[in-house]
Amino acid sequence: MFKLLKEAFKVKNIRSKILFTVFILFVFRLGAQITVPGVDATGLSGLSELPFFNMLNMVSGSAMQNFSVFAMGVSPYITASIIIQLLQMDIVPKFVEWSKQGEVGRKKLNQATRYLTLVLAFVQSLGITAMFNNFSQLGIVENPTAMTYIVIGIVLTGGTMFVTWLGEQITENGIGNGVSMIIFAGIISRLPQSIKEIYEDYFVNIDPSDIWKSVIFVVVLLVAILAIITVVTYVQQAERKIPIQYTKRVAGAPTSSYLPLKVNAAGVIPVIFASSLIATPNAILQFVGRNYQGEGWYQVMQQIFNYNTIPGATIYTVLIVAFTFFYAFVQVNPEKLAENLQKQGSYIPSVRPGKGTEEYVSALLMRLSTVGSIFLGLVALLPIIAQMIWNLPQSIGLGGTSLLIVIGVALESAKQLEGLMLKRQYVGFINK
Repeated sequence: MFKLLKEAFKVKNIRSKILFTVFILFVFRLGAQITVPGVDATGLSGLSELPFFNMLNMVSGSAMQNFSVFAMGVSPYITASIIIQLLQMDIVPKFVEWSKQGEVGRKKLNQATRYLTLVLAFVQSLGITAMFNNFSQLGIVENPTAMTYIVIGIVLTGGTMFVTWLGEQITENGIGNGVSMIIFAGIISRLPQSIKEIYEDYFVNIDPSDIWKSVIFVVVLLVAILAIITVVTYVQQAERKIPIQYTKRVAGAPTSSYLPLKVNAAGVIPVIFASSLIATPNAILQFVGRNYQGEGWYQVMQQIFNYNTIPGATIYTVLIVAFTFFYAFVQVNPEKLAENLQKQGSYIPSVRPGKGTEEYVSALLMRLSTVGSIFLGLVALLPIIAQMIWNLPQSIGLGGTSLLIVIGVALESAKQLEGLMLKRQYVGFINK
C-alpha cells in the first residue's frame, strides 16, 4: 500500500486526485466540529448507551456527538439509495425503465435518490432532534419551539446534502467511492477516542494486582484485530475466474480470457445498508419510548432492533446476509452479462450462450454470495457477541462493522489506484 502511494504521488494526475480527496475529507472533518446553532451538545454526553446514537455516531465520525451540521452524515442518502434500488425490482415501472437506459437512466435515478434524500433528511433531523432533546437530562435544544426545530431541521438537512455532494465530488474527481470514503474518514477519526476509552476502562483506577488481566485483554484484542484484518483482506480479494472463449478472432488478440467474479461481489455496502436499516426503527422506538415504555409490544420491538441483544444481533446479521445477495446481483447483473458476452462473440466453455449463460452465472453468484454473506455476517456478529458476554465497551461491539468498512474501502481505493497506474502505462505505450 505505501509503495503504491509512493509511486502514485510521482504521477501528477493521480497526485491531484489523492490531494483532492484529502481536501474534501478535511472539509468534512471540519464541518463535523461545527455545532448546530441553538443546540447545547453537552447534553448528549449521557446518551452513549443508546445503540442508535452509537451507530449514527460511528458512521458520522463523531459528528453526532457534537451535534454538528454534518450530524446525520450520509445516512439519509444510504436509506434513499436502498429504497430506490428496491423500487427498481419491478415495483415502479418508471424506475425499471430508467435502470435499462444506461447512463441517461442512471442520472435520472441519481436525481430521484437526491430528492428522496432531501425528504428523509428533513424528517429524520426533526425526529432525531426531538428524541435526543427528550432523552437528554439537561435537554439539547436551548429554545424548544416549533420554529427552532424547523431551523435545526433545515440546517441538518443542508449538512446532509452538502456531505452527499462532497461524496459525489470524490467519486467523480478523487479516489474511491465518495460515500464509502466519507464513512471511512469518520471511522478512522474515532480511532484515538476508542483507544482512549479502552485505556481508561482497563488501565486507569484499577487494582495494580489486576494489571496483568488488562495486558492480556489488550494483547488478545490486538491479535483478534490482526486476525480479522488478515481474513477480511483474503476474502475481499478472493475471486472465481470463469474462462471465456472468443469466436471472433482479431489479429494479435488472445483467443481466450477469463471473467473474475469476487467471492464477496457486494463489498462493504451490505454492512453499511444493514447498519442504517436497523438504526432507523431503533430511533423511532427511542422517540416514542416514554409513552409506551411498559407496553409488551414495545419491549419486543426494542429487543429486535437493538444490536446489543441476541434477537437484535441476529436481525442485524440476517440483514447483512440479505443485502449481500441483493447487492451482488445489482453489481453483477447475470442477464446483462450474458447479453454482453453474446454481443462480443464470446462464450463460457460448455455453457449455452444467452439464457444458459445467465442461469450459469446466477447459480455461481448465489454460491459465491453464500460464502461472502456468511463471512460478512460472522465478522460483524462476533464482536457484538463478545461485547454482550464480557460487558466490553460499546466501541468493541461495533468494531467488526468498522473493520469491515475500513478494510473494504481501503482495498477498493488501492485497486482504483492500481488501475490508474496501469492505465497510465498503457497510454504511455500507445503514445510511443
